[in-house]
Amino acid sequence: METPQIIGYVLAVFVGITLGMLGSGGSILSVPILVYVMSIEPTLATAYSLFIIGTTSFVGGIQKAKQQLVDFKTVVLFGIPAVISVFIVRKFLVPRIPDILFSTESFTLSKSIFIMVLFAVVMIFASLRMIKPFKEKPEVEGGKLNYYKLIFFGILIGLLSGLVGAGGGFLIVPTLLIFAKKPMKIAVGTSLVIVFFQSLMGFMGDITENRMIDWKLLSLFTFASIIGIFIGNYISKKAEDEKLKTSFGWFVLCMGIYIISRELFWS
Repeated sequence: METPQIIGYVLAVFVGITLGMLGSGGSILSVPILVYVMSIEPTLATAYSLFIIGTTSFVGGIQKAKQQLVDFKTVVLFGIPAVISVFIVRKFLVPRIPDILFSTESFTLSKSIFIMVLFAVVMIFASLRMIKPFKEKPEVEGGKLNYYKLIFFGILIGLLSGLVGAGGGFLIVPTLLIFAKKPMKIAVGTSLVIVFFQSLMGFMGDITENRMIDWKLLSLFTFASIIGIFIGNYISKKAEDEKLKTSFGWFVLCMGIYIISRELFWS
């Protein structure tokens, strides 16, 4: 096994740790690790990320369900539109994006650069959301869910997640807090279950395109990530959620800026 792969598998544990601590953020790390450390082509890396995050979220979702921290009604209401959107994007849209989107004498915008820059923009947006303090709104007994907004955001987040290969937890959790008025712990648990369904459906859209999947690499990376989610879940019981969220937000912001700089100015 080559050194970059070993480093990648070690970093995969950190992917799981972030999911275990925050219920999101795994895809923000997995795609750059796969692309820059393990030299996976960006479009394929987004497909791998969907499988990794989906499987790891499944393990985390089971843990949360046992603790009664998953709202399955919201999973259905929000998750079905998201799952459908992800599958459509991965099955029909991503394969039809041309390899060269724009070209001049001094610059060429390829499909790979476009996906990585878009991913970095999403990272920066998510980081600012995590850095900014969020006042949790307690769930109101007997309160009504905003069904239309939940369905709308399910479709929107599904489209974005499918395009950049992200599980979308960093967008799902704030949506559930704001529009479903769920407590933080339930929002995180519910998000993990939604991420599982939409990530695996997105991956199914990819493998139907007869992609060459390195199952050994994918299995080892996923296994390392699953180890990480148990570690992250343990750490989350000891640390303050707000401090974890803010620290990770600053890290993601730096990563996003680095990716944009690398793809647009250093490549």
